[in-house]
Amino acid sequence: MRARAILIAGPTASGKSALALALARRRRGAVVNADSMQVYRDLRTVTARPTIEEEAAAPHLLFGHVDAATNYSVGRWLEDLARVLRDLDARELTPILVGGTGMYFRAALYGLSDIPAVPGEVREAMRAWAQDKTPQQLHAELAARDPATAALLRKTDPQRLLRALEVLEATGKPLVAFQGPRSPPILNASECAAFFLAPERETLYARIDARFEKMIQAGALDEVAALKARGLDPSLPAMRAHGVPHLIAYLDGRLTLAEAIVRSQLDTRRYAKRQFTFARHQLPSLKWIAGETPLRDVEDALSSCARPTSGTE
Repeated sequence: MRARAILIAGPTASGKSALALALARRRRGAVVNADSMQVYRDLRTVTARPTIEEEAAAPHLLFGHVDAATNYSVGRWLEDLARVLRDLDARELTPILVGGTGMYFRAALYGLSDIPAVPGEVREAMRAWAQDKTPQQLHAELAARDPATAALLRKTDPQRLLRALEVLEATGKPLVAFQGPRSPPILNASECAAFFLAPERETLYARIDARFEKMIQAGALDEVAALKARGLDPSLPAMRAHGVPHLIAYLDGRLTLAEAIVRSQLDTRRYAKRQFTFARHQLPSLKWIAGETPLRDVEDALSSCARPTSGTE
């Protein structure tokens, strides 16, 4: 017996990528990215994308395949995922989805809300209007026009705030009005083995801090400087990857390097906390793995799933 797909979710720096690679090598699998920042080719180091050597050790798909100038979405990822799953099925390889973006896993397992596409001219006009607006100003505008949606969004999340304003402008309806009906899921949860890595918080936070310092040593500043030189819209997702805004502030002389590192580490720790919360409330079918030996724990769970039951049980 073989699960149609293995899903490895979890907070940043929890060891997901190493676990996925180990499983791919043991189980004739392919590692499929489910992280919204690791799709961008411009950002290998600062998003902790697998190294070139790791990518050579097993098939890796949907990593670094999108230009940073693109406003990549959950819907686009689902389209790419559907294509990848068909290809892997034909090759008889087990998809191993790995990443920290809970919305990707939720959309794959439970479907995506049927939100109409926003016309390009509306999106461009809204982004031009929002160019000099702070996230707090975007939230205030949304609260005045769509209080129900504004109540569900954080004041520090400009991407989702702007998305809600775009949908409102294009359709005349609040975003929450489209969050009932959902498209059919791409994956059947009952046919997948799905896990959430949940290391102890203090251990995880120490890993996050140490990893960011290693990123700096590995060339994250050069990577961010190259991205900055492109002059892209600062509201684009790639421009707001953890560490990018603060490192740009350092390059502009607005922060010291030490300040940029500390702020980036803090942002990442806060994000990890939100990842735990999202999984707890939005991904009920995932099995939590809290031990220090995730490979053994996941292998045990997979073996248990594959073990046939007797007729007397």
